Parts: sequence; structure tokens; C-alpha cells
Amino acid sequence: MKRSLAAMAAMAATASLALASSETKTPSQTPGLVETLLEKVHLKSDLRLRYESIERDDKKNVYRNRYRFRIGAKVDMSKHLRFDVGMRSGFANPTSGNQTFLDDKPLQDYFFQSLRFYILGLTYQSDHNTLKIGREPYMMYRPVKSQLVWDNDVSLNGVNYRYKDETRTVVLGANRPSWEEKAVSEEEVDLFLAQYVQKISLQENALSVGAGIYWYEGLKGNTPLFGKSKGNTLVDGRYAYDYHLVEGFVEWRGTLFGRPLKTAAGFVWNTATSKNNFGYDLALQVGKAKKVGDWQVKYSYTDLQEDAAFGAYTDSDNFGGGTAARGHAVRAKYKMGKKLYLAGNFFFDKLYESKSKVDGMEPDYRRVQLDVIVKF
Repeated sequence: MKRSLAAMAAMAATASLALASSETKTPSQTPGLVETLLEKVHLKSDLRLRYESIERDDKKNVYRNRYRFRIGAKVDMSKHLRFDVGMRSGFANPTSGNQTFLDDKPLQDYFFQSLRFYILGLTYQSDHNTLKIGREPYMMYRPVKSQLVWDNDVSLNGVNYRYKDETRTVVLGANRPSWEEKAVSEEEVDLFLAQYVQKISLQENALSVGAGIYWYEGLKGNTPLFGKSKGNTLVDGRYAYDYHLVEGFVEWRGTLFGRPLKTAAGFVWNTATSKNNFGYDLALQVGKAKKVGDWQVKYSYTDLQEDAAFGAYTDSDNFGGGTAARGHAVRAKYKMGKKLYLAGNFFFDKLYESKSKVDGMEPDYRRVQLDVIVKF
């Protein structure tokens, strides 16, 4: 039902744009109408092919081939108003569009079936202000793309505002995570957020200092939002605590031997409980895969206690997703062609005993991802 309504909304918005444009055209200007309409629609898509291995001491190893497909459009409704729509594979996974190739099923039988809307909303943009309404990617700043609190692929459902200029960024939002397609919690869950980032120029370098508050309501005593705890503490199958998160970070940007260099340190603290409530992330990145032949390498060390963050939205690759682990991550990317990238991610982690499948064990967790990415 949600998919049908979303599809109808997308078609209605596109049709209204076409009708609005046609009111100012005469029949003899039809070719111009088509060209004008196409100028208002901005398409974007990408395909990622991935080989992945997961080896951990407490359960069977996994070796698999996967893909992620995304397609989206931005439709200019007016000078400042835009309609956004996007679909990705993964059967509505909130933090991943990855889909495993199935040996016992032809590709055509499930490729399009796995596509779901992860973007469906309106964006109003004017000068330094951006307002997003609907299901849209989050706008919070992440130092060196940290996934300590937010996985790369999370979308928010609600109303979110950002002010951004050369020196500062302010983000405010009110959202309902339980509106996501795959949400299965018994009760509704709300998320209120605020973030402030100050940028300080230091001649050829730059320093950013930021803080955020992410206040979830409706989690304590509720069943898991997406069916799994993802490292968070459960009692009788329900969240033991609320998640009222405070985030802080500092990021420095400069150069090293002529290449871009970024370093960052950040923490998250759950004020709603006094136990297992702290996590931190240290990161360094050299290079940037922007032009053909460019490369980048990022190293990070992360330690995230069980209830330091809301596990359903943290990095879905490191630790196997969620919280309750610590370890190293190396991520590399090389731009091989104008639209072609090669990438690799390597994780070397130690899972907390609370996340282990074997009592009394802190298992090693090793994950390798080798990617080919094509952008269209």
C-alpha cells in the first residue's frame, strides 16, 4: 500500500509539472516544451558490484557476491522548490541497498522486486537555507564521513531544516523513524535532532568543531524498530533504555605532500542510561578520488559500547552493524574512469561478549569488501 501511494505521489508531481509548463506553450512550441521539461528533471543512478567475505570466531563464515542499484531524480518545480524521488535495491533495508545474488533464482525475478523508495519528498532551497519534507537523506555533518552515529544510507521521515554558510552549519529536525517501510516496532518512535558546526579557517587549513543532540522518544519498553537489537540492550525482547544522544567532534583539514588530508575525533554519549553508554571514533584520510587517477585511503578506529548509540542507524558494515564492538577499518577508493571507481573496505574488529553467539567469548570479526562502482 505504501509503495502504491508513493508511486502515485511521484507520478502526480511529475504530471503537475508538465501541466504547469504546458499552460504557457502553444501547440507550435511542443518541441520547446519537451526540452524545457527535460531541463527540469535531473537523473542520477549508480550500480555497485561487490565481493564480500565475513569471518568471525563464533559463527559460520560468509562469502557472497552482492550488488547495489540506485536510481533517482530531482525535479525542479520552481526556482526554489524541488521534488525528490529515489529508489534503491535491498528490500527497504534502512541502512543498506545491498542485495545478494541468489544462485537458485534468475536475476530478473528479484532485481526490480528489491527496489524501494528511500527518497520521496520536497526540498525548498533559498540562499543558505534548505528545508526538506518527506523521506529524505539526512543533512547532519559527519567528520571524515564518520558512521559512529549515522550510517551512510539512512533516510529520515519528517521535516528537517539546515542553515549553512561559509562559517557555520545549523541543522534542526523532527522525524518519525517508525514510518519507514520496514519498521515493525509495536509503538511509534519519534526523533528530534539538532546539530551545530563551526568552521574556523587557519590560512591554508581549516578546523571544524561540532556538537549534536539526537533525542529518540518511544524506544524504552518498545520492541526493536527493525526487528533486531543491533547490539542495544534488550530485556524480554524490548529496549531496556531510551536513546538521548549527545555528539561532539573536531575535524582538521589540510594537505600532506600536496594531497588532501583530513583527521577527526568524535564521541557519542547516551544520557538516558549510566551503563555502557559511550563511544568514540578516530579517523584519518589521505587523498580524494575526485579526478581520474586520484585515490583516497581512510583509516579509523571505533569503540562503541552497547547503548552508546541507536544501533539500527549506525554503520551497517563495521561490527556487522550496530554497537557493542571495537576495531579498525581501512577504506580505499580509486577513480579509474570518468564514471568508474574501484574500492575496498577492510574491517578488523573485536565484538563484545554481549554480541557473541558463544557465552564468555569476545570473537574476532573480519570483513572484506571489494567493489566496482559505475555511475550513470
